[in-house]
Amino acid sequence: MKFLGNVLATIVGLFVFSMICFFGILLIGVLFSSSEDSVTVKDNSIIELDLSQIQYDYAGKVNFKDFDYTSAEHNGLSDVLEAIEYAKTDDKIKGISILNNASDLGVAQTKALRDQLEDFKKSGKFIYSYADVYSQKEYFLNSVANKIYINPIGEFEFKGLSAEIMFFKDFEDKSGLKMEVIRHGKYKSAVEPFLENKMSEANREQTSQLLNSVWNSVIVDISKSRKIPVERLNQIADGLLARTPEMAKKEKLVDEIAYEDVYHNDIRKALQVDADEEYNSVSILDYANEVAISNVDFSSKDVIAVIYAQGEIGSGEGDVNEIGEGSMRRSLQEARKDKNVKAIVLRINSPGGNALTSELIWREIEITKKVKPVVVSMGDYAASGGYYIACNANKIFAEANTITGSIGVFGVLPNFSEAAKKIGISTELVKTNTNASEYSPFNPLDENYRGFAQEGVERIYGVFLQRVAAGRKLTTAQVDAIGQGRVWSGQDALKIGLVDKIGGMDDALKEAAKLGKTTKYRTKNYPEIDKEFGDILSQFGLAQSKESIIKESIGAENYEVLKHVKQMTSQKGIQARMAYELKIK
Repeated sequence: MKFLGNVLATIVGLFVFSMICFFGILLIGVLFSSSEDSVTVKDNSIIELDLSQIQYDYAGKVNFKDFDYTSAEHNGLSDVLEAIEYAKTDDKIKGISILNNASDLGVAQTKALRDQLEDFKKSGKFIYSYADVYSQKEYFLNSVANKIYINPIGEFEFKGLSAEIMFFKDFEDKSGLKMEVIRHGKYKSAVEPFLENKMSEANREQTSQLLNSVWNSVIVDISKSRKIPVERLNQIADGLLARTPEMAKKEKLVDEIAYEDVYHNDIRKALQVDADEEYNSVSILDYANEVAISNVDFSSKDVIAVIYAQGEIGSGEGDVNEIGEGSMRRSLQEARKDKNVKAIVLRINSPGGNALTSELIWREIEITKKVKPVVVSMGDYAASGGYYIACNANKIFAEANTITGSIGVFGVLPNFSEAAKKIGISTELVKTNTNASEYSPFNPLDENYRGFAQEGVERIYGVFLQRVAAGRKLTTAQVDAIGQGRVWSGQDALKIGLVDKIGGMDDALKEAAKLGKTTKYRTKNYPEIDKEFGDILSQFGLAQSKESIIKESIGAENYEVLKHVKQMTSQKGIQARMAYELKIK
């Protein structure tokens, strides 16, 4: 028995030793993966603007608490914008190629990138664009190019915007799976699919106005770049008059119908490279990484902190794609206490979420504002809870096609009592006091409980109104008139006083520098997300999240539908959330 015990102990020891060695090597790989040799940018090069890996404004900075190690990524839109800005004066860069681009960027993000590219052209350098298929959103970006190419048998989409909303009322009635809704705001359409079989007039009104406002901002930019009147662009969209490459060229939306080899030959000519030679190029992410590593000016003592609030608003620490009170409040506190930080820019890209977390972040901004100026820059969305955390800033900037407002709150309670009855499940409650029991999804919603829930919604809505009124110097009645859950474009939000100016991140930074009384400064990005060792494993594919497994199994589009239903059914507490995400395809 002693012999077997020794053998077993040896096996266990070898296993433990092997695991320690494995994870030690893995850790070394993580620690030094960011210290690889930087990319060498050759003379007479072009930047390849591949945006397929770009999704968020901020790629993130992660602190692995177990090892006291911080890792920063440089594949966010902010890094791309900074790289293009630097490329204007980089003698090695002669132009930019946008080749078969496809991205997950939203319309306001695309607008910010487009504006940066427009500024790049002013340096005298060229932008060429080629695609086999131009989706509407991608054409919006590509229309900034000096020369636009399309494949002879390619596809071109230019038809205007639409929004499709799914309704579940009949499904609830048939299945017995019901969502009990408590809300305030006649425009609070985030919960309308659970209450109706069709779109309400109020929701149709706001959606139509929003789509028209966003579309107008898109075609105004295209009109300027392509020198086509806005009226004609609408006629082209109405009649689908650019549905083939030939028709698109006839309408002057593209310049050349050609195969990709012709496109590359024309780039060679622009670079004065022989036809039989390869021209020099660098990917935008490699170039952005080069800029981030090699060109930070630490001679500027003054700092403007840029805090990114992107994704749904939830509780806890948060992540690069989720706004959590932990990382957000910590970032504001650090920036507030840093003597070198002269002002703060809060970049918001969020449709909202948990009302309590929104209030906690609002409070932290209120404290910070008394010490240092806070300027908000809105991205694709700064709606509902996203607007809640924006409303008390010193100044608010939005893009013309930002989706904002949605000042309203709701609560959703899943109820399975009818479904349970159909399959023979019943429950009984025993309690000592009238309101001792919490809400049960297996019993019909008690009117007494509904009353208390409605009271909570009304209370939070009242607080929301007060926060906006104080921040925007309006009366609560004025805010209520433009609130009620209604969404607005940035352009319309400017007219009703919800934002101060139309502009992007650069404009917000200039305003922050002015308020912070500094002319020479560098920026510092927040938040730094705290993570643990298990998250390292997922980076290397050793631990796959259940979300990624489901996404692979059912496909990306089906996963988005599933995710939306899951979000609605798993929400805890009162929500300050926007109705839906609008994506231009």
